Amino acid sequence: MRRQLTAIVEREGSGYVALCPEVDVASQGDSVSEARKNLEEALALFFEVAPEEEIERRLRSEVYVTHVEVAVG
Repeated sequence: MRRQLTAIVEREGSGYVALCPEVDVASQGDSVSEARKNLEEALALFFEVAPEEEIERRLRSEVYVTHVEVAVG
């Protein structure tokens, strides 16, 4: 079975961090594509070895990525 998940990638220092908020799994890399690829590998490993109860406990069925506008200063 395949599942589509969210990947949020952001710069951190000289590299990038990738986060999957549905299961709270993160990885990193030297580029956006490397961080994304490493996240895919971390997620595959998580789903391969985590007990079903852990997956059910962590898996969020709805995650929304959006923008908000706020006054600054």
